[in-house]
Amino acid sequence: MKNKEIKILLAAPRGFCAGVERAIEIVKKSIDKYGAPVYVRHEIVHNKYVVDGLKKIGAIFVEELEEIKDKSRPVIFSAHGVPKKVPAEAEKLKMEYVDATCPLVSKVHREAENLNKNGIQILLIGHKNHPEVVGTMGQIPDGEIDLIESIDDVNNYQNKSNKKLAFVTQTTLSVDDTKEIISALRKKFPQIREPKKEDICYATTNRQAAVKRIAEKCDMFFVIGSRNSSNSLRLVEVARNSGCTNSRLIHSESTVPFNEIEKYKTIGISSGASAPEILVDNFINDLKKQFTVEIEEIEIIKENITFKIPGKLN
Repeated sequence: MKNKEIKILLAAPRGFCAGVERAIEIVKKSIDKYGAPVYVRHEIVHNKYVVDGLKKIGAIFVEELEEIKDKSRPVIFSAHGVPKKVPAEAEKLKMEYVDATCPLVSKVHREAENLNKNGIQILLIGHKNHPEVVGTMGQIPDGEIDLIESIDDVNNYQNKSNKKLAFVTQTTLSVDDTKEIISALRKKFPQIREPKKEDICYATTNRQAAVKRIAEKCDMFFVIGSRNSSNSLRLVEVARNSGCTNSRLIHSESTVPFNEIEKYKTIGISSGASAPEILVDNFINDLKKQFTVEIEEIEIIKENITFKIPGKLN
């Protein structure tokens, strides 16, 4: 198998976004400042490798604050954002907390709050039960924000409140799918208000555009990421929809399908915004053990965005 030559088209940008880098840094700096353990509510980002690495240095992951035995220890809220009741509960328990919500998610939270203050009924385009959606819906009183997951939801939606309507979106959606839902909303509710600037974040948009650029040239496409990572799953869909139907997710329990890869000449690779580059390197090294590999990185845009760490950790 070794002499079989394959070409890898490597999408760029890929992997960590600024919000993920900031969230991981917040956990590390919190451990430096407060000592171990620190608690983290929900996976800080959706990646097992990252979570396991943070566990080793003293992070304990919980789903709810009530699971935390020692309330004198600090708790960190994940990059996906939390409903308002969570910091309120932490304050009630007199717990120190650090909010690692991605600033681009916080922007959607503030947008939703402002719309709500102005008496507008909000439609949130997103995936039910995703932590980001739970967090955004939890900024607003029940009943004043409705979830839209599909065009069918748009067609069936009735504005029972008779209030003006506006929409916001989850930051990690498929750009193309969301466009279709938005255009259905505009058609049904021509007066609907839109975000001043698109809510889907720059990293999601860039990673999807990079995959689109190379997918049709690939016989097989791999996205390195986690099964519960919305942006990774969207990248697999984008690769399929852009001409490489044989696209799949490589997650922590995946085995490399060497026998299948052997049938092909050109392989595409990208990674989700919460997947560290070492996982991409490991995957490529596995391929190098079996094949003669030529790599071409195709970069569509340089990313140089960084987000500040909360002042109390400096």
